[in-house]
Amino acid sequence: MNNKGKGILALLGIAGGAFAFWKYKNMSAEEKQKLKDKANETGRKIKEKAGEVEDTISDKYEQLKNAAKRETSDLKKEANDLTK
Repeated sequence: MNNKGKGILALLGIAGGAFAFWKYKNMSAEEKQKLKDKANETGRKIKEKAGEVEDTISDKYEQLKNAAKRETSDLKKEANDLTK
């Protein structure tokens, strides 16, 4: 992307941020609280999903590690049998 395109994107980003700030400042207290609650709920869900992903990855890692250990053990046994 050329510099002109990047400049336009930056300008749009700044305009979007300014609009969001203006919109937030003009919200009622109830609307602000709803927005904060929604943000907190979304953050909680993201944290939950990240924990689930971490658990899944840890389980898969352990399975792969154990499979590699078994395979190594089997190969060592085969190598010992061949040398006898």
